[in-house]
Amino acid sequence: MGKHRVVVVGGGFGGLGVVRGLKRADVEVTLIDRTNHHLFQPLLYQVATALLPAGDIAPAFRAILRRQRNARVLLGEVTGFDTEQKRVHVDLPDGSSRTVGYDTLVVAAGARDSYFGHDEWARSAPPMKTLEQAVDLRSKLLRAFETAVAADNAKEWLSFAIVGAGPTGVELAGQLADLARRALKGQFREIDPRDIRITLLDAVPHVLPPFSEPLRQHTGKKLESLGVTVMTGAMVESIDDTGLTTKDGDRVDARTIIWAAGVQASQLARKLADATGAELDRKGRILVNPSDCSVTGDIYAIGDMVNLNDLPGIAEPAIQEGHHVARVIRARLEGRPTKPFKYLDLGTMATISPGDAVADIKKLRLKGFIGKVAWAVVHIAFLVGWRNRVAVLAQWAWNLVTGRRAQPIILEPMHAIERK
Repeated sequence: MGKHRVVVVGGGFGGLGVVRGLKRADVEVTLIDRTNHHLFQPLLYQVATALLPAGDIAPAFRAILRRQRNARVLLGEVTGFDTEQKRVHVDLPDGSSRTVGYDTLVVAAGARDSYFGHDEWARSAPPMKTLEQAVDLRSKLLRAFETAVAADNAKEWLSFAIVGAGPTGVELAGQLADLARRALKGQFREIDPRDIRITLLDAVPHVLPPFSEPLRQHTGKKLESLGVTVMTGAMVESIDDTGLTTKDGDRVDARTIIWAAGVQASQLARKLADATGAELDRKGRILVNPSDCSVTGDIYAIGDMVNLNDLPGIAEPAIQEGHHVARVIRARLEGRPTKPFKYLDLGTMATISPGDAVADIKKLRLKGFIGKVAWAVVHIAFLVGWRNRVAVLAQWAWNLVTGRRAQPIILEPMHAIERK
């Protein structure tokens, strides 16, 4: 009889945590993902704003797991589950399909963007959930500045809008303001910084809803000092190629619109629910056993695609769930009892500018430079690989001192850009 087979679908924080947590277990682990890299999603906006190279936040799975002999990586897209035969259906890069057998299955497929029933908005307001999307957005932002240099309607190209005032939207707005007014200073001498307009808007009544009121007020004032126009209580009614309109009839002109407003569970959540008979919540997240993250006896689901006591869709719950599931699998194989999952709330953080961030950690509320130090320490600690940690820390220091950015490049040649 062969070793116990554990299949993990998705190499995000939760899935990778399961794989690494089984390093010393007597099992065979197969990690299946649509990409060949782990993505440190909290820093994705820094790739989009040319602060970090893509590779610094996306180490390859094979490099991460090179010393874990019981783990292998399969590049492919999971399309379905056969729970009776205990097999996962996978589409491979060459166009073929295959099935992968398992004894224990862990699904950590993450989340995707939600346009609240208006998927057509994605064309004019692209999301930023994957590395490819972040790199595309970087090119789009830089192209707007390049176009403004020679365009008769330069102010139109220098108008940006970000939909969503949660941590991602706030961080993106702050970095975009720094990119526009500090990093590109002297490089685009034809552009008057006063012509740059950045608007951050959301239907919620204030920025950073998960944070305490003092930190929300600090964030709003800091964004305004950076030149960002904050519009809260502004629900989007329509989006087109030149701007957006709110339900109140306000028009925001913007050639570049970025969507950071909402997420929903991966489509694999519904497929797993259909295969197992599990329930979904209104956001499409699968309901799991809160004690061990199980869907059935031998199937687990973790991360953004699950509803586990309504934990927030951030990295820390996924990390802790991944570590817990790895412990549960080891304990069950060894015949030991398992302890129920208990979430340790480490707080919420968001950075606003190169020298300012906010951190809400239980009763501790940090802001300004102290908040930035706390934010940096946590993010560096959670990055995978010492090379990446050193590289990211060096880029942050370089940017803080000089204002310059590591990757101010547009990948597509001009003739390849689709003209609207």
